[in-house]
Amino acid sequence: MNAYTQQYQQNQILSASAEQILIMLYDGAIRFTRQAIAGVEAEDKLKKLEGTRRAMAIITEFANTLDHKIGGDIAQNLDALYAFMTRELTRANLENDVARYRVVENLLTGLRSTWVEAIEIRRSESATTAQGESRNVYTPQVTPDAYRPLSASG
Repeated sequence: MNAYTQQYQQNQILSASAEQILIMLYDGAIRFTRQAIAGVEAEDKLKKLEGTRRAMAIITEFANTLDHKIGGDIAQNLDALYAFMTRELTRANLENDVARYRVVENLLTGLRSTWVEAIEIRRSESATTAQGESRNVYTPQVTPDAYRPLSASG
């Protein structure tokens, strides 16, 4: 990779939103899992090991960044899924088992699709909310019975 390509990639990452970085990480984990598969198929141990190592590093980072207090059951389920993927990658590496790599690849692809869909829904909802606010649409507020405006309390 030349210096211009590295600089471009670095700028792309530095200017990306959190959602874009998440999708880039999923893309990387999928790409590295596929690299490991290609390594097994070509009997290239170095390629297999490098792909496995890098895919595991990303999946481990996904697990480490889960917020169990906010995420609740979803975070717990994702944590279990990431642990499963790590075990499958370990076994696939030890046994040169392409089928296990494919299981991880499919899980990562499915999760990536789910995140893309969730991001699109969030953006759509945010855009709708912003449009409603920009038109100054009045939304009545429910106020407590004991509420008295400052101007009336005198």
